[in-house]
Amino acid sequence: MRTIKSVFWAALALMTLLWIAADPSVFEAGSVLALRGYMMQYSGVLAIAAMSIAMVLALRPRWPERWLGGLDKMYRLHKWLGIAALIFAVVHWLWSEVPKWAIGLGLMARPERGERPEPTSAIEQSLAGLRDPAEGLGEWAFYATVLLIAAALIPRIPYRLFFKTHRYLAVFYLVLAFHTVVLTKFSYWTSPLGISLALLLAAGSFAAVVVVFRRVAGRRQVTGTIAEIRTFPGVQALETRIRLQPGWPGHKPGQFAFATSDSQEGAHPYTIASAWDPADPSISFIIKALGDHTRRLAEKLGVGQQVRIEGPYGCFTFDDDARRQVWIGGGIGITPFIARMKHLAHARKHAPGTAPQIIDLFHTTADLDEEALARLAADAVDADVRLHILIDARDGTLTGARIRKVVPDWRDASFWFCGPVGFGDALRSDFAAHGMDTGRRFHQELFSMR
Repeated sequence: MRTIKSVFWAALALMTLLWIAADPSVFEAGSVLALRGYMMQYSGVLAIAAMSIAMVLALRPRWPERWLGGLDKMYRLHKWLGIAALIFAVVHWLWSEVPKWAIGLGLMARPERGERPEPTSAIEQSLAGLRDPAEGLGEWAFYATVLLIAAALIPRIPYRLFFKTHRYLAVFYLVLAFHTVVLTKFSYWTSPLGISLALLLAAGSFAAVVVVFRRVAGRRQVTGTIAEIRTFPGVQALETRIRLQPGWPGHKPGQFAFATSDSQEGAHPYTIASAWDPADPSISFIIKALGDHTRRLAEKLGVGQQVRIEGPYGCFTFDDDARRQVWIGGGIGITPFIARMKHLAHARKHAPGTAPQIIDLFHTTADLDEEALARLAADAVDADVRLHILIDARDGTLTGARIRKVVPDWRDASFWFCGPVGFGDALRSDFAAHGMDTGRRFHQELFSMR
């Protein structure tokens, strides 16, 4: 979280500094109307910069994943950038419209307009000729973008509708990129601001075209066939094992993948619940019925059905130098730990002399399914992991104090949490208050793609 917060604020601060360097006369503006032009340029620059970076992240690029802490963190940054773009776009529009309303109401005097300076180059003249269509198209693209970003932030809107409509943002981004190129102050383009803006627009436009033609991560997709389906009614979950065709690069425990079983529904992310074995190229997912789509999966999926798998993604891979680890899985957040236990069990069988890690796994759940818990306990025995199961109604809430009581040497451990975000944040704050360097030793997956 610390890294993506730094990247978010650094990007906005850098564009602000570049804009001030390109147009320092903003500090000489002597009236609201004089300031209007500067603020429209500034808010427009920040809005399109945030949207451009968000558009690039929509491609799910691999190169920044390790640096930013995984695709789950990248999607959180993508969301923040979308919100920032929405705010700055609204501010941009308000600076354009509010002075007009104030003049119409007689609250401000209409300024005397002089003639626009004559273009000094053929390029500037060409852009000036496109000013009217750029303003008109940009305004309508702004309205559409506001609606689509707002819709993406409303959890009650079904994922299917979100998937279909969110892609249209790429089209409106291209319109807003045209709006930006035409209406950005021409003198900016020869400054570091203009160079940065041009690079962002080029990258964002490329990403938008890829999104429009549905080519996102095309080279990281393989086809698979459902080989087995098992349901766990007590916890409202199902497990699918999918046999993969050649092309899957393998995965680490704790990573996730996107699975598409219905092209109309689109790709959904699921944590991988199996260790990778090249001799048995298959992958398993444990899926809890949390929404309309996941509730229907038990009825819609069948053995022999083909699905498309994309990935793997994520850095929640248990990679650190700690000999002591504490795992916490809340509800369906147990999935990455199942995969890791299967990996450890396989390693124990094939390399019995390896010094084992000391691991405590805390699993809290509101639901009860005896078969699921029995399988979890068997995996823990095979992996030599100490399992602590807490049923909410029976055992109450898991707290930092309870963990510290069970694990006296917790200060030597790294913590790995997957589950409800609020629960993870509460535990993180609790351990930070007791002196833990949570930025380095508390690993939390932010498994939310909206």
